[in-house]
Amino acid sequence: MPFITTRDGTEIFYKDWGPKEAQPIVFHHGWPPSADDWDNQLMFFLGKGYRVIAHDRRGHGRSAQTDGGNDMHHYAADVEDLVETLDLRNAIHIGHSTGGGEVAHYVAKAKPGRVAKAILLDAVPPVMVKKDTNPGGTPIEVFDGFRAALANDRAQFYLDIPSGPFYNFNRHGVAPIEGLIRNWWRQAMMGSVKAGYECIKAFSETDFTDDLKSIEVPVLVIHSEDDQIVPYADSAPLTVQLLKNGRLKTYKDLPHGCHATHPDLINADFLAFIRGEDVGLKSEAAPAIIAEPIPVA
Repeated sequence: MPFITTRDGTEIFYKDWGPKEAQPIVFHHGWPPSADDWDNQLMFFLGKGYRVIAHDRRGHGRSAQTDGGNDMHHYAADVEDLVETLDLRNAIHIGHSTGGGEVAHYVAKAKPGRVAKAILLDAVPPVMVKKDTNPGGTPIEVFDGFRAALANDRAQFYLDIPSGPFYNFNRHGVAPIEGLIRNWWRQAMMGSVKAGYECIKAFSETDFTDDLKSIEVPVLVIHSEDDQIVPYADSAPLTVQLLKNGRLKTYKDLPHGCHATHPDLINADFLAFIRGEDVGLKSEAAPAIIAEPIPVA
């Protein structure tokens, strides 16, 4: 399996598929899965002729389970080391959830010519936690509860999240898809419990305001108003206000993990933006998830 070794000696697993001369698209996964969370998008854009890259964040998936460095500074530095090793230029960086924060932190400081555009999908910027400068944020007690549940029994915690709010399977009329639930759990359990625990602080308390203000390249922000993990009102609209060249696409009722439940919609948005086509501003409603009800253990 391909790995790079970062500046602090951490081994990072990555996938690099497609023509090396093609425009690269770099996918950044959320917490706590891995690069595998982008399987559909990797195959879709590979089929469109792009070079596709996805890595497992440190402490996640197949990358090294480090004792430290589970913070946005190290995450972005790892991305920079990956980009430099593969010599990626004019790349599109796409980040979901925590990966969106990673994208913002990296792109804001990227060397000239490395980044062409960025996409933030249901992403954590500008900042999630409630504080004096972010009164509409999520109370710290919520994230403390995440940490307690993870440390106590992460296997059950990592089952409860995809079975419910991550894919909106707790919404009336939304049928659970067992494969998605099992795959999310599989990826989450591959990583380090310590990294998963410490990443909660990274995604909830990091303030990306200055990063967003510094980004010069075009950025597409996609977010669902029914995102139960990263609340819409305190995320996407504020992010677009801070960006110099941002565009917002919203959906009314997609879940946080919409790239897995509705890949056709999300892939089309990604492709249109990458090609410089009109993405549109708002879709009032998305198609329901088509699946027969499946009992969730």
